[in-house]
Amino acid sequence: MSDYTPPVADIGFLLSDVFSIDDLGESIPSFAEVNAEFATSILEEAGRFFAETIQPLNLPGDEEGSRLVNGEVHTPKGFAQAYRAFSEAGWSALSGETEYGGQGLPRVLQILSDEMLSAANLSFGLFPGLTRGASEAIAHHASDELKAAYLPKLITGEWTGAMALTEAGAGTDLGLLKTQAAPQADGSYKITGSKIFISSGDHDFGGNIIHLVLARLPDAPKGVKGISLFLVPKFFLTDDGSQGARNTFSVGALEKKMGIHAQPTCVMNYDEATGWLVGEPNKGLAAMFTMMNAERLFVGIQGLGVADAAYQKAARYAKERIQGRSADGKTPLVPIIEHADVRKMLLTIRSFVEAARGLAIWTALEMDKAGGLSDPSERAVADGNVALLTPVIKAAFTDLGFEGAVLAQQVFGGHGYIHEWGVEQFVRDARIAQIYEGTNGVQAADLVGRKLSIDGGALPKHFFSLIEADLTAAPESISDISEPVREAFALLQRATERLRGQTAADPSAPGAAATDYLRFFALVSLGWVWVRIAAAAEKQAAGSDFHRNKLILARFFVSRVLPQVYGLDRALEAGAQTITALPSDDF
Repeated sequence: MSDYTPPVADIGFLLSDVFSIDDLGESIPSFAEVNAEFATSILEEAGRFFAETIQPLNLPGDEEGSRLVNGEVHTPKGFAQAYRAFSEAGWSALSGETEYGGQGLPRVLQILSDEMLSAANLSFGLFPGLTRGASEAIAHHASDELKAAYLPKLITGEWTGAMALTEAGAGTDLGLLKTQAAPQADGSYKITGSKIFISSGDHDFGGNIIHLVLARLPDAPKGVKGISLFLVPKFFLTDDGSQGARNTFSVGALEKKMGIHAQPTCVMNYDEATGWLVGEPNKGLAAMFTMMNAERLFVGIQGLGVADAAYQKAARYAKERIQGRSADGKTPLVPIIEHADVRKMLLTIRSFVEAARGLAIWTALEMDKAGGLSDPSERAVADGNVALLTPVIKAAFTDLGFEGAVLAQQVFGGHGYIHEWGVEQFVRDARIAQIYEGTNGVQAADLVGRKLSIDGGALPKHFFSLIEADLTAAPESISDISEPVREAFALLQRATERLRGQTAADPSAPGAAATDYLRFFALVSLGWVWVRIAAAAEKQAAGSDFHRNKLILARFFVSRVLPQVYGLDRALEAGAQTITALPSDDF
C-alpha cells in the first residue's frame, strides 16, 4: 500500500471553483474539450499510477542508490521497468506537442502531474522532468531536421534528455565555462570538456539520452555572449532513425550526494563528442533559458510535492502515536495530534501546501494563456505574470517545502531521525531543490534586480492590481481572512516603493533585500490565494466539512503564518548598511 494519497479532491476544487479551468477551454480553441471534470479524471489516473507504481520505489531506491559499474550507470531495482511503464502509459507526453506525438494538454495538467510525481518519488520525477525541458528547448530553437529526428521519441519518453551546463569552475556564472566546440566540414561539431552535476546524465532504461550541452566556438567572444548550445546524443542515428553507434562521451563518476540517491547525478566527460548546433551561434544561453525557466517552475513544484508527501506521512503518524496527557489533564494517554504544538506544525505545512498548489495552478493557467491566446497583448500580459512568478515559485516553494519537511520530521520525534520511517529522506531530498536550477538567492536577485523594474515596474503593478481586485470583491463573511491579507498587501506595496528608493541611493540595496523581499512577496501571494479559496469555500461551507476545513486553514494561515511579513518589513526597512558594514577581510 502506498504512503501517498494523491490530492485529487483538492485539485478538483481548485480547478472548478477557485480558478476555473473551464475558462481556458473557452478562450483557447485547442483546449476546447478541456474542463474541470476532464482534467480531474486525467489527474486521478495519473495520481493512482504514481502512488501504486512509482512511490513504492522511493525508500528502497534511496537505500540502493544509482551505481557506476565499469563505466555504466545502474539505477535502483525497478526504476527502469517503472520508467517504461510510465512512458507507455502516456504520462511523458501529457503536454507535449501533438505534431510530434504529444497529447497537447494544458500546462496546468502537467504542473499538477509533476507535483504528484515529485511527492511520490523525487528522484524518479527528474527523468521525465528533464526530458520535457530538453524537448521544449529543441522545439523552440532547433532546426526542423533536429526536431523531426529527436522530438517524437523524447516527447513519448522512449528517449530521455539531460542538460549539461555546470562545470567545476562555472556554476551560476556560465560565462566562465571552458567546454569547446570545434566546427566540422559536415556541419556538425566536436565537443570537448567536462561537466558536473548532470542529473539523468546516464542510466540503464534503454533508448537514447539526448544531452543539451553549452560550449564555446573557437572564435566566441568572452562571457555569456560567447556561449552556444549543442544537441549531443548518446547514440548516433542510422538512416532510418534508429539507434546506431555510441558517441564519444562517458560518465566519469557519480556524485555522492546528501539526497536524491536514486537519481544518477553524473560527471560527464565529452571527448570530441559529435553534436549539432541548436539555435544561433553564440546565442546558446537564450536557448538554454527556455529549458531552465521551465525547470525552475518544475523545481518549485518539487518543493510543493515533497511538503505534501511529508505532511501526509506526519499527519497519519500523529493520529496513531500515543504520547502524553490531554491539555486538560483528564485523559492520561492521547494521540500526539491532540497536542497544540504538533497541530501547529501540521497546520503550517498544510496551509502552505494548499495555497501553493493554488498559486501553481494560477501560474500554469497563465502559461497556457501566454502560449495559446489569439490576442498578442493578452499573451504578453500572461507571459509577464509567468516571468514575475517563476523566481517566486522556485525559491519560496522550495524554501517553504524544505521547512515543511523538517516540521514533518519533528512531528515524528526520534523516529523522524531514523531512515526506515522515510521522513528523513524527505528532508534530504528536498534540500537540493533550494540549490539547483539557480540557487534561491539567485532567484531572489532575479525578482528584485530584474522583474520588479521591467518596463518601469509593469509586472508587479499588474499582479498587484489582480490582488487588489480580489480583496475588494471578497465577501464580508470572510473579512477576518481578507483584512489581514489586505494589511500585509499594503505593507508589501510600501516595501516595494521603498526598495526602489533604496536602490536609487545604494547599488547594494537590491542584493541585501532580495531574499527577504521574495519571501514577503510569496507570503502575500499565498494569502491572496487563501482569500480566493475562502471566497469559494464560503459559498458551500454550510453543508460540507471539506469546505469548512478550507476556511479553518485560511484562518490559521492569516493568523499564524502571514504575520511573518511584519518582521520581514522591518528587516527590509533597515537597508543594506548592516549587511555591508563589516569588511570582507574580517569575516
